[in-house]
Amino acid sequence: MKRRLTRPAPLVGVLATLALLAACGAGDDRSDEDGGGGVSEVGVSEDSVTVGAHFPLTGVAAPGYSEIPTGAQAYFDYVNAQGGVHGRQIEYLVKDDGYNPTNTNTVTNELVLQDEIFAMVGGLGTPTHSAVVDFLNEEGVPDLFVSSGSLQWGDDVADKPYTFGWQPDYEIEGKIIGQYVAENLPDAKVGLFLQDDDFGEDAEKGVRQYLEDQVVGVERYTSGNTDVGPQIAGLQASGADLVLSFNTPSYTALSQLVSLKLGYDPQWFYSNVGSDPDLVGSLLSEFSEGAVEGSASSLDGVLTTEYIPGIDQAEDPWVQLWQKVWDEHGTEGELTNYRVYGMSHAYAFVQALQAAGEELTRDGLVEALEEVGQDLDGPQLAPFRFTADSHMGISGLRVVEIKDGGAADPLTPVLVSDIGDAPIEEDTSGQADDAPPEGGVPE
Repeated sequence: MKRRLTRPAPLVGVLATLALLAACGAGDDRSDEDGGGGVSEVGVSEDSVTVGAHFPLTGVAAPGYSEIPTGAQAYFDYVNAQGGVHGRQIEYLVKDDGYNPTNTNTVTNELVLQDEIFAMVGGLGTPTHSAVVDFLNEEGVPDLFVSSGSLQWGDDVADKPYTFGWQPDYEIEGKIIGQYVAENLPDAKVGLFLQDDDFGEDAEKGVRQYLEDQVVGVERYTSGNTDVGPQIAGLQASGADLVLSFNTPSYTALSQLVSLKLGYDPQWFYSNVGSDPDLVGSLLSEFSEGAVEGSASSLDGVLTTEYIPGIDQAEDPWVQLWQKVWDEHGTEGELTNYRVYGMSHAYAFVQALQAAGEELTRDGLVEALEEVGQDLDGPQLAPFRFTADSHMGISGLRVVEIKDGGAADPLTPVLVSDIGDAPIEEDTSGQADDAPPEGGVPE
């Protein structure tokens, strides 16, 4: 299967790449790097496989998101302690991009050309990963489970054959939210508060399939600009009494603070991306400099969605596994929903490595996911959509209400759909009843 792309690169990019290649000796034939041991794939040796990721470990998006790789690392350490995958230890390199696309370019070049990773796993952010997705595909680097629900990770297999989504895309989340509001709040005057990129655009596309006649106002913010006063005032002026928000956690806290200041009290419905009660509570306190006493209960009454069980579900067998993993291999701090997200990513990647077999290659990993991806188990509430024609991630979620200090009270069953005009249906796969294997490592 030929997967390398041949689109021409800009001259400046070519020269920079050649310089990096020369600096790290990448112009040499890599087929003999193992010294005759039979392993020829980049990032793979007889006893290890090296993968990488970019995350905002600092900056405006760091709260919450910087915890994701700590969860993934804990689960990789857990698997490594039990012998790894096909006898290989998973080495996980994480670099800080500060949620800045320019930085993402720099650290991704380092990971691919200097550190020579086998795959990118879980790189975070719509604007940031958009800056490197073409480069990863041109280099033939598996780009798995992007930490973003943008459609571009899974809906363009021809141009991005190495890239796979993971979480439900923003369009199907928007569709499911839109249908819920149309059926349960048909008289609501709907305002949209959107991140000004694919996150907001894809979500709006889904919402408007069901709520075109109910939308009375739309406001967008640019990530990095923390003054959202004009946007919230605009929603208030529009008369919106229900605001559907597709934003990151910092902007949930900011929108709440500005609303308090303006005396604006609509029903809020936040995307799962920005609705973690513990994090938003702490950000409310931080951003208000203590003027607002933030806690997990700050989002009580807010509507949102979920697609994996969170820490509020302590009796869930997957959450119990993640707690065990964190207790044994975690760093400082407690298990959080963001660490659960990272562990869930890592669990899926371990299954992908297992499916690819002992003779590990980049193309073999992609082919394995296309062949068995829909059958992967794990904590996700609905199946993945991975095939040769689609690299879209989890196919569904459920609507919940946050109450009792952060607990998620389900308002719908798990609902599944796909992009475009695909219908929304109740999931019948039984995926939500899946339990982890004994020992916590995929079989």
